[in-house]
Amino acid sequence: MQLFDWTRRGFIAVLGAAALSGLAPALQAQTPPGVLIVGQIAEPKALDPAAVTAVNDFRILMNVYDGLVRYKSGTLEVEPALATSWTISEDGTEYTFKLREGVTFHDGSALTADVVKFNFDRMLQDDHPYHDTGPFPLSFFFSSIDATEVVDPLTVKFTLSAPYAPFLSNLAYPTGLIVSQAAVEKFGADFGRNPSGTGPFKFAEWRSNEAVVVERNPDYWDGAPSLEAVVFRPITDANTRTAEMLAGGIDLMVEVPPVALSQFQGDAFSVVEQAGPHVWFLILNAKEGPFANKLVRQAANYAVNKGALVNDVLEGTAEVAAGPTPPAFAWAYNDALEPYPYDPEKARALLAEAGEEDLSLTFYVTEGGSGMLDPVAMGTAIQADLEAVGFDVKIETYEWNTFLGNVNPGLEGKADMAEMAWMTNDPDTLPFLALRTEAWPDKGGFNSGYYSNPEVDTLLEEARVATDQAERAALYKKMQVIVQEDAPWVFVANWKQNAVTSDKVEHFALEPSFFLLLKDVVKN
Repeated sequence: MQLFDWTRRGFIAVLGAAALSGLAPALQAQTPPGVLIVGQIAEPKALDPAAVTAVNDFRILMNVYDGLVRYKSGTLEVEPALATSWTISEDGTEYTFKLREGVTFHDGSALTADVVKFNFDRMLQDDHPYHDTGPFPLSFFFSSIDATEVVDPLTVKFTLSAPYAPFLSNLAYPTGLIVSQAAVEKFGADFGRNPSGTGPFKFAEWRSNEAVVVERNPDYWDGAPSLEAVVFRPITDANTRTAEMLAGGIDLMVEVPPVALSQFQGDAFSVVEQAGPHVWFLILNAKEGPFANKLVRQAANYAVNKGALVNDVLEGTAEVAAGPTPPAFAWAYNDALEPYPYDPEKARALLAEAGEEDLSLTFYVTEGGSGMLDPVAMGTAIQADLEAVGFDVKIETYEWNTFLGNVNPGLEGKADMAEMAWMTNDPDTLPFLALRTEAWPDKGGFNSGYYSNPEVDTLLEEARVATDQAERAALYKKMQVIVQEDAPWVFVANWKQNAVTSDKVEHFALEPSFFLLLKDVVKN
């Protein structure tokens, strides 16, 4: 513990000073084995699974908490975690889980069916005494739950309002991670700064805008991790993050800027890539302004040279997107769709047909977050493409959490378009949370551009209750055709995530889920 105390209290301060003074190379030799320093793209918003939406935050949470189920390594297939088994009723509306015996939270409290019920009641019931400890932005994942019932101390049953195909997959997503009831009751609204889970690492310290530190959980039910501690450092500027990695100030860097990948050659570094269910797009304000006209939205899709963005800005680390569903969901992806081609003349013709006189746009751009793919460079290139066909584009740039605070409540009265990226676990997730009429921000969803099409609404509602995968696939494919035609977004790219590690790091792999799982990582 003496080593960890030094790491937690001394290492962070020294590291910050070294970064400012250019002493990172010397510091590398002082970094103790067993301590992994991770360069994150932003400060976390909270460490409460029910209160966050960003993959940046999820990368920490997945090492502190467990869910009833999890994704099997290297796949998006569900396997047991805190639940050892489960049964599903014939009509698909009842899921009964048997919990693992002897599991305790980091605060010493026991995992029981009552605690599981507490977690979901807290999320879904407005009158729950601890419902106000977070905004619960992804409670949509579990809106199909009618009731959570304690069958016995280690058995819990969920009754759904209707069959819901993505239910198990959503339980494996960070929104389904199980938190300590005792800790929530102790800290209330401050639980997000004092997390307690059952995961391989225990929360130790959060120094705002400096680091989140987690330490090894020697009693982890699935075997103690190899690392003594992990330090998650927020380094929002991509160039600074790259420089820190090259200098040895961090051991692991996620979301490496494509232009920087060539700097990590040779034996000192390992570059890791993994395709996954990712969509990078531009939200268009379909409620007011120029993009309320479908022809103008289509014009924007033709105006943006997405091939150049993928090949030149992203250095070939992504593919041009054709619609709202990532091709990683092969069974649900409509491969008959072709991306909007780059055709500025077609864009100009559509704008003339639309008859819109004021094409002034406010464009929200973020410095980084959620697989946003070199967002400032991308935003600048998009601005130039749009201005070339007649738009007048003003960019406003924000750090990630401020950006989310502006975009998630909706663009009305603020902006005409905004960058966005989602990494999802099921083909239901993104369209259901961001394209339905009932997902407008004032209704609790993430449809920040206010797109609305009743046929799309119906298709998505039908797909999530279909128990036959072929039927679900047909519904999703039809939805993709309509959404591409309506163009509520500019469909930009599907990214292959990347990371780079130093030669001191072993057994690291990226997951298709885009989560950062560090239990088996070794740091020499």
